[in-house]
Amino acid sequence: GEPAMSVFGEVPQAPPVAVFKLTADFREDSHPVKVNLGVGAYRTDDCQPWVLPVVKKVEHLIVQDDGLNHEYLPILGLPEFRSAASKVALGDDSTAIKENRVGAVQALGGTGALRIGADFLRRWYNGVNNTATPVYVSAPTWENHNGVFTDAGFKDIRSYHYWDAANRGLDYAGLLHDLENAPEHSIFVLHACAHNPTGTDPTQEEWKAIAEVMKRRKLFPFFDSAYQGFASGDLDRDAWAIRYFVSEGFELFVAQSFSKNFGLYNERVGNLTVIARDGDNLSRTLSQMEKIVRTTWSNPPSQGARIVSKTLNSPELFAEWKENVKTMADRVLLMRDQLKTKLVGLGTPGTWDHITQQIGMFSFTGLNSKQVEYLIKEKHVYLMASGRINMCGLTSKNMDYVAQSIHEAVTNVQ
Repeated sequence: GEPAMSVFGEVPQAPPVAVFKLTADFREDSHPVKVNLGVGAYRTDDCQPWVLPVVKKVEHLIVQDDGLNHEYLPILGLPEFRSAASKVALGDDSTAIKENRVGAVQALGGTGALRIGADFLRRWYNGVNNTATPVYVSAPTWENHNGVFTDAGFKDIRSYHYWDAANRGLDYAGLLHDLENAPEHSIFVLHACAHNPTGTDPTQEEWKAIAEVMKRRKLFPFFDSAYQGFASGDLDRDAWAIRYFVSEGFELFVAQSFSKNFGLYNERVGNLTVIARDGDNLSRTLSQMEKIVRTTWSNPPSQGARIVSKTLNSPELFAEWKENVKTMADRVLLMRDQLKTKLVGLGTPGTWDHITQQIGMFSFTGLNSKQVEYLIKEKHVYLMASGRINMCGLTSKNMDYVAQSIHEAVTNVQ
């Protein structure tokens, strides 16, 4: 007889995830002097992943602790992890924490925290089933923001002005204009610090003005905090915007990732911090989040959360962690400084001040897609089509080669 048709026969091939495709292409390239500036992870000056010394230490403590077992965690996660994570975001002396209106959900990385928050908002924000509530993400933003809110059921994803390509900085006027004109109760996804992909953040004065408009227009802030400590080397400075919004009386969500600042990429350690009007609103909100988690991953894994929790809850380990984070931040700042110096020294056309003005892991170089293509094909320097580079991919060994390659790309390709 005829072979039966597959029920999957009509499934289209999905395009690959850009950043992982870039890494695959890089791996297949046999050129001896190739450089990967794509992947969003820290690298040492030897181009190796770094296990934080404090993490290594805590992993040993966990292995030797005979009191630990593999029982299920509570649905919302390890309580001492959640409270410590929220405290790192909001500060030791947070009034909101003292008023018992801060709660949290342990999630699978920052993405999981965004997803649980998005699922909750779609179901319960301002009444039931909000598929039509506009969700605003920055132009540009981390590609996953669009996908997460779309998959959570939101039908109206919009972008707000952010990057000013001509001046290679923040389009502050455009941003304020979009805030003023957004429908009331719109949800705004804000990058807490080290904006991905541009590395360009509002100043504290600009954040204050953003908060003023958002409060007046009744807009909901959903912060994505993926780089606290990693951006500037200072945990408090990198959480400034979040803390300011909380002090202004906002109810808000903060999706936290510990992938970057603990180097725990594959452990998927995330936290969704919820700041509510009062304890009663908080407990009802968490009860609904518990239901969402139950049907999503049921309850979270413990290893990564234990590492973070033990570190944050011990004064000695916490101090050591802050040093480790500063080591990473300082290396990135050094690479920014050197790249700018080299490009200026080569007389590369254009302005390169933005490289040292930007912050965090990524720099938006301002290179166009043709120049990016030239770098990949001719120079074996891999970067995102947007011109985003990971500063950690730069090392003292490849710095001259990369600067020379960028110089050639800008000079030869308009």
